[in-house]
Amino acid sequence: MSYKIMADSCCDLPIEFVEEHNIHIMNMIVNMEGKEYIDDLGKTFDREAFFQKIKNGEIATTSQINIGTYLEVFKYYIEENIPVLYLAFSSGLSGSYNNALAAVEMLREEYETVDITIIDTLAVCLGDGLLIYEAVQRKIAGSSLEEVAQWVEKNKTKLHSWVTVEDIKHLERGGRISAVSATLGTLLNVKPIIVMNRSGKLVPFAKARGRKKSLQFLVQKTVDGMIDPQDQTLFIGHAGVPEDAIWVKEAIQEKAAVKDIKIYPYGPTIAAHTGFGSLAVFSFGDERK
Repeated sequence: MSYKIMADSCCDLPIEFVEEHNIHIMNMIVNMEGKEYIDDLGKTFDREAFFQKIKNGEIATTSQINIGTYLEVFKYYIEENIPVLYLAFSSGLSGSYNNALAAVEMLREEYETVDITIIDTLAVCLGDGLLIYEAVQRKIAGSSLEEVAQWVEKNKTKLHSWVTVEDIKHLERGGRISAVSATLGTLLNVKPIIVMNRSGKLVPFAKARGRKKSLQFLVQKTVDGMIDPQDQTLFIGHAGVPEDAIWVKEAIQEKAAVKDIKIYPYGPTIAAHTGFGSLAVFSFGDERK
């Protein structure tokens, strides 16, 4: 039986890939300058203009997906008798996953059969996107919904996310670090290194002095942590800095023979929290801590 893969727009996969493989996207909402914008993977949203605004100091906020939205979407697939595999972004960063679970429980009281499988990917941005990408490859190869779900559950905590933030002042403006920390960090040209922990939360890992060293740190940690790189497709994400993403890609390729490396921009949901200039590398390795 055919089944539908569902994901959130903060997976940041290109719209062409999503449309080609008929993935249902739950769109996140971004608020900026008193207006609401739909994160639709760049289909209508002007990413470059958004990047410029956050580079200039604008602050954007995001909203979780509410239960009512999930009820409406899930009802459609239940009534069409189409099983759903929903790869939700990390519960450690949003209440959307729990809202989806609540919606399913409500629908079980209304429908005899509710064939909806929801997985907390414990990932976000193109880390979430990489898990979805691999799930799609397995679906294409003929794997059942159950087999794909088992693969994601087994491998989601083997996904490594190495992230650096360029604009430390953006973290201050967004209330994520203190003014004192931001000022000291700026004076010392400190670039935070952030990772996704086993609980699906973004946590500080290290600090690098200067942009170049932060990118080199990401490269080395990615190369050191990969298992069977020749079989891996890596994702690199960035907020408005494609030239840095290309440098990181080439630096990784000089150190390891990987199957492929794809570069994609962040969407507004993620860039709203990281600020302009953030860059991340996603790969698979040992179980993360």
